[in-house]
Amino acid sequence: MKMTQAMLQDYLSYCAKQKRLDPKTLKAYRIDLEQFYHYAKNQEISNELLNNYIRFLHERFRPNSTKRKLASLHAYFHYEYRCDTITINPMDKIETSFRQCKQLPRTIPLCQLEKMYRFLYEQKSQSSSSYAQLCIHRDIAVLELLLGSGLRISELCHMEMHQINFHEQYIRILGKGKKERILQIGNDTLFQALLQYHSLRKGIETRHAYFFINKFHERLSEQSVRNRIKQLCMSIHADENITPHMFRHTFATLLLEEDIDIRYIQHMLGHSSITTTQIYTHISSTKQADILNHKNPRNFIQF
Repeated sequence: MKMTQAMLQDYLSYCAKQKRLDPKTLKAYRIDLEQFYHYAKNQEISNELLNNYIRFLHERFRPNSTKRKLASLHAYFHYEYRCDTITINPMDKIETSFRQCKQLPRTIPLCQLEKMYRFLYEQKSQSSSSYAQLCIHRDIAVLELLLGSGLRISELCHMEMHQINFHEQYIRILGKGKKERILQIGNDTLFQALLQYHSLRKGIETRHAYFFINKFHERLSEQSVRNRIKQLCMSIHADENITPHMFRHTFATLLLEEDIDIRYIQHMLGHSSITTTQIYTHISSTKQADILNHKNPRNFIQF
């Protein structure tokens, strides 16, 4: 059997129309399968070809990326097998193993966060034009929301006006798998940031109802938020590259260090499984030092 472009397009069409996969998942499948298609170059699909391809992936990609690409192949060949295009799934005979280093979530040092917020609020007091006011109020609301709620960047950028209830002070979040969760706006500074931006935003006519908008009055993109945070890091001479997802990690880690039950954190982050949330159960070096200095069992022995 040879993999053809027609077979590939038929499978992707099936994923889109019948399985109704998320656009991001569909994009990942397309990238992974087209990569294999170009690697195979009309060769017969064999164990040798697949094993060579796996070695190729291991040499060029991290374990998580390699696992995803192989999962895409498994799903594709399973579809072809169900459609009787092939008599066996060639991936069933392939054995793979991964040696992964467990990476702890990267959090943002509090001193860096303080510098970022101080810089933004100073810019707020200095901006004069209405456009500059809108931008700085938006940037403040974005950062306050990232840290104060632990939202995914995609959830924040796709949030619509009606999802924020200012009267009862909560946000209705549409997360992964279109699962809804409600988060209360529990911090007054965050609430004021959202309220002030909303008062400027609601006077702007748009074709859509997205809460955060760019200079073209279109939805604020995830990449725009990344770029703005990168600019902020340069402005405050941050010691490391800070990403939007690090705000989510910081939100979860700080709550855990305050002894908040991990099940509450799971709900606030929108994790379907508590296993995903357990990545945050590491103890930061600062917290660990504090425990070992002040809570060390040896401290209780006096003689």
